[in-house]
Amino acid sequence: MTTATFAPQDLSKRVAPGTALRNTLTLAWRNLVQIKHNPMELLDLSIQPIMFVLLFAYVFGPAMEGSVSAYLPIVIPGIIAQNALFAGMSTGFGLNTDITKGVFDRFRSLPISRSAPLAGRILADTVKQAWSMLILLAVGFAIGFRIETNVFALLTAFVLLLTFAVMFSWTSVFIAMKVSEPEKVQIFGFVVIFPLSFLSTAFIRSTEGIPGWLAWVMNNSPVTQLVEAMRGLLVGGPVLNHALIALAWGIGISLVFAPLSLRAFKQRA
Repeated sequence: MTTATFAPQDLSKRVAPGTALRNTLTLAWRNLVQIKHNPMELLDLSIQPIMFVLLFAYVFGPAMEGSVSAYLPIVIPGIIAQNALFAGMSTGFGLNTDITKGVFDRFRSLPISRSAPLAGRILADTVKQAWSMLILLAVGFAIGFRIETNVFALLTAFVLLLTFAVMFSWTSVFIAMKVSEPEKVQIFGFVVIFPLSFLSTAFIRSTEGIPGWLAWVMNNSPVTQLVEAMRGLLVGGPVLNHALIALAWGIGISLVFAPLSLRAFKQRA
């Protein structure tokens, strides 16, 4: 008695662009729907941002700015930017989980676009990041934060944040393709994202009083540029220069890590 084996087919040439888009949307919906089967993920997207806002506002606000209300215009945009970077790590975590659990092996046997699992994951996590930003703004409003610009500036802030987050998420995608366990993606987040977010102006008004070399690093950080653009869009101030520099950082990061990620993805998927 013999056992038949079926090798995964290379279906990339047979899938039309419209079909690839539908495949991506279907898998993105799959990643969103599974939240109801894993409520802890929704709590992580909601509770963690709330804790960060309350802790920073009420612990550091009076000490740094004299009051919570004076600190909110500084810290809310900073936490929004920091949270987007950490949320980007969930992309890599989810991808690595699907790979190590064999989910991608099942996808390979289906007549779908080979890029749909990756694109669907990124799209779903972008929606999750938008949800986290809404939560942060809602909590900020509840404790006294106010948007001092207009609706157009708010929408622009959403677009800027999500665009940068998607480009930056390629770093976590690359790590996900190279490590053997999802937990190692989280380690990367704490080792890289934590210092990167704190070596910026995310939680301070300026770098005045900080040693010169460290102030230079902080002022030229991509997180600083993103945070300052977000502040300008939400509470007023310079926007264009900071936004362009932040996008330039994001494009540079994606130009490096996107090809590396796609190459590693083809090798593993």
